[in-house]
Amino acid sequence: MKSYHGKSVYGGIAIGKIRFWKKSDADIACYRVKNPDEEFIRFEKALSEAKNQIDNLKEKALNEVGEENAEIFEIHKLMLEDKDYIESVENIICNQGINAEYAVSATAETFAAMFSGMDDHYMQARAVDVRDISDRIVDILSKKSESIVSYNEPVIIVAEDLTPSEALQLDKSKILAFVTFKGSLNSHTAILARTMNIPAIIGVDLISNEDIDGNLAVVDGFSGTIYIEPDEEFLKKSYQCLKEELEKKELLETLKGKENTTLDGKKIELFANIGNIKDVSLVIENDANGIGLFRSEFIFLEKNTFPSEEEQFAIYKNAVETMAGKKVIIRTLDIGADKKVDYFKLEQEENPALGLRAIRLCIKRPEIFKTQLRALLRASFYGNLSIMFPMITSLKEVCDVKRMVYQTAAELESQNINYKIPEMGIMIETPAAVMISDELAKEVDFFSIGTNDLSQYSMAIDRQNEELDEFFDPYHKAIIRMIDITTQNAHKAGIWVGICGELAADTDLTQTFLSIGVDELSVSPSRLLPVRKKIREIDLRKK
Repeated sequence: MKSYHGKSVYGGIAIGKIRFWKKSDADIACYRVKNPDEEFIRFEKALSEAKNQIDNLKEKALNEVGEENAEIFEIHKLMLEDKDYIESVENIICNQGINAEYAVSATAETFAAMFSGMDDHYMQARAVDVRDISDRIVDILSKKSESIVSYNEPVIIVAEDLTPSEALQLDKSKILAFVTFKGSLNSHTAILARTMNIPAIIGVDLISNEDIDGNLAVVDGFSGTIYIEPDEEFLKKSYQCLKEELEKKELLETLKGKENTTLDGKKIELFANIGNIKDVSLVIENDANGIGLFRSEFIFLEKNTFPSEEEQFAIYKNAVETMAGKKVIIRTLDIGADKKVDYFKLEQEENPALGLRAIRLCIKRPEIFKTQLRALLRASFYGNLSIMFPMITSLKEVCDVKRMVYQTAAELESQNINYKIPEMGIMIETPAAVMISDELAKEVDFFSIGTNDLSQYSMAIDRQNEELDEFFDPYHKAIIRMIDITTQNAHKAGIWVGICGELAADTDLTQTFLSIGVDELSVSPSRLLPVRKKIREIDLRKK
């Protein structure tokens, strides 16, 4: 038995045969063409066909992995429309007289190298995406059909890397696990694996070798390890672990409809985080008490231009009506940092995580913010809607945004448009907000602690930089103390406090949060039942 280690993308146990995914190694020929103009027209037709294929893939993704993850293919489509990309291909074809296949391939390598060389680790992960769209165009030019591989039995996919397109085209029911030699935790394929609930490991120190094809393997997604040709004793233990995992999943299903109450009677609200309206079905399916974080920026990320007031209003109204009286907390626009939208025309920043983002952008661009506020206030009339403002660092920011809310309400009133001023809260995700949380609490109805950014800003660690993983400590005492300080200040002012960051779903911290007095936890829909199970096992009378 041999074992190889990598980074865990999604936990779980998988046992089955390996299928080695190998891309074609065929070199793309480079040759001169007689009529460069006709060759460029051939490229444009292939580009159009690629967009059609991506539209179909996005539709498939919507049905299988939800709206937020389907945006992967919207990003691919935007890449296909990138002027610099198209001009690079055009230059090679028309100025150098080279065939379209080679022009696309050469451009892909140039752009992939550019992305790989960036300091931003989110952008580095986009190198895979630009190769993915370019391979698609080359396949169309070469008259190759889309590669959809099917298997007779469930298998463990082992590959050098997988593009989002390849991952989505596979039959999910026949995939036990993904294991790749390359890739990052921020890659779109990693995101898809997490959404598909498939054990996945990346960066495995395994030599690319097709000899492993067909070998029996055990994938431990919790530790990030693949065991090839396990011995009988280890295999027996692995089957027992797999059995226990399946039993846990079945047990969790029985928790639907149960209260989130500890053994000593303390109740806590358990909400869900979502990216868009189509994810509401997952909230209902997993029995959440409400929506604790509706990331409204995804409405903007999926568009080529600013969504109108009516478009936003329809989405927010749909959400509150579908949740039928349960609370829906919508975070206002959080664009900036790693969430870039071309049509906002934001300047390039040296340090975008500390730049013009979230509430700062909304205050600087009131015409965008007012449109969203009008839609939110109108939708609030139809259900239990709350507004949450991100990246607050000062009392002035809170006063500024509240003033804009009341000005917007006055405008709607003068126009005889139905509206309601909703509950208003802020995200606590900077040390500055923690330190003045006693003052902030007097101005708002609730706090929601965003532990992702709070950890990043407190420890001075870029949470997207995999090189810093060994230095990142999600259980750092400073973070726990800041959550404690924030909670106590909230309660002194008579407001409630929740956590909507990744730590909210960490069951090793659930008892700590309950002991501190946190009132609400908001997690991804798939984590709702595991967290409920943990809550119901806790007895706060025992230290």
